[in-house]
Amino acid sequence: MQQEEKLGYLKMALYVFGVIFIVGVPVMMMWVWPSGWGWTPPQPEYEQMIMGIYMTLGVFLLRAAKDPMANASLIWFTIWSSLVHAGIMLAQAMVDETEQANLLGDIPALFLVAFVLWYFMPRKARA
Repeated sequence: MQQEEKLGYLKMALYVFGVIFIVGVPVMMMWVWPSGWGWTPPQPEYEQMIMGIYMTLGVFLLRAAKDPMANASLIWFTIWSSLVHAGIMLAQAMVDETEQANLLGDIPALFLVAFVLWYFMPRKARA
């Protein structure tokens, strides 16, 4: 895949993930699948905090989609913070059976975000 083609897919992924972070995460946590995207038992204060963080990140990912290379550090932050967040949640879900629904919910979603953004980052931004 050519670098220009990858950049086009990266722009699309940034836009899609931006919208998902702004709209999808709150919808999944509050209405669609709270056990796979939130805390058990529910902890509204933490859930509001994480929704606020991801909605803010979503706005910046939408902005980064216009010029990904000028926003490479934000993209790398999204990749690495998604890996760390998913890794910590994975460890917690392995030892706390009340969090095991996350194994099919937000944990694989965050690993997917990290992988897709990493895969489409142009090589010169990986160095």
